[in-house]
Amino acid sequence: MGATKTDHFTDQQNKIAIITKALGHPARVAIIEYLLKVNTCITGEIVNELPLAQPTISQHLKELKNAGLIKGTIEGNSVCYCIDENNFEILKEYFSKIISTVTDQKCC
Repeated sequence: MGATKTDHFTDQQNKIAIITKALGHPARVAIIEYLLKVNTCITGEIVNELPLAQPTISQHLKELKNAGLIKGTIEGNSVCYCIDENNFEILKEYFSKIISTVTDQKCC
């Protein structure tokens, strides 16, 4: 069986692509911003904050969780979500390197 296109890139490049793809929807950005503001949250609270249906928010939460940007724990019938600091540290390092390199360039 042939290699997938992602096999041609480093683990780091694939990880950054997965994370940034998950952040590629404004609802997901809004969810991250909300979780940062409240520091922890139950799904129902997010529904009250965003103009989206509960199933839509659940799908966005699933995408963010699959990308490793949030983590959740089950508390009774609800899931309590919070930011997963590890992958944000990866983003911080990645974008800091880009900003530093761009700032130092003497091109065009």
